[in-house]
Amino acid sequence: MNQSQDDTRAPRQNSLSSLHNVHSINAAELMARIESYEGREKKGISDVRRTFCLFVTFDLLFITLLWIIELNVNGGIAKTLASEVLHYNYYYSFFDIFLLSIFRFSVLILAYAACLLHHWWAVAFTTAVTSVFLLIKVILSKLFSQGAFGYVLPIISFILPWIETWFMDFKVLPQEAEQNNRLLMVQDASERAALIPQGQPSDGQFYSPPESEAGSDEDEESTEENEDSTEPAV
Repeated sequence: MNQSQDDTRAPRQNSLSSLHNVHSINAAELMARIESYEGREKKGISDVRRTFCLFVTFDLLFITLLWIIELNVNGGIAKTLASEVLHYNYYYSFFDIFLLSIFRFSVLILAYAACLLHHWWAVAFTTAVTSVFLLIKVILSKLFSQGAFGYVLPIISFILPWIETWFMDFKVLPQEAEQNNRLLMVQDASERAALIPQGQPSDGQFYSPPESEAGSDEDEESTEENEDSTEPAV
């Protein structure tokens, strides 16, 4: 009988200890996770979004570097700059490709760094404008007569915007959405953990009377009959 009481009391104590452990985990680890997520929110920009903005900056600086090299190769920076900017010619100048990189940088930094936009339309717009402009310029212009830069600048300017589109659509937006979902899950778990009572309840709160063994009444009746039969006759 004592063994049966111990067997019924053991799983009850295990369940109570598990509830106590869940509460202690929610009170400590969940609050730490919430603070970490809130710290990320206070930074205002996620790590993956910051990487995207750095790549956009690299796009501008790389195109600028290639354009400066092209100016220096084709007769000096001052002379070529005057011919490409002051005497701009759509068919021979690389100045519009440089302006196109400034356009991409301005729109993307404004949308994704300043306004913290959570949509792909801005990068899709810059990529579409760049692609259409470069396709028309390559078809109509005479850039191929300008040497190696007539091939390099249009190709690099075409590839970089598509990398930015891929990075935003497949890296930045999914990771930020996953982080927001994790934050909501942790907050929901912490709210449910607050409903669990602190401390382990005593055994008296879950006391149940011991179960009687099967056939105990019959044993008592048989014992009384044996006692009556052993009494001496008067």
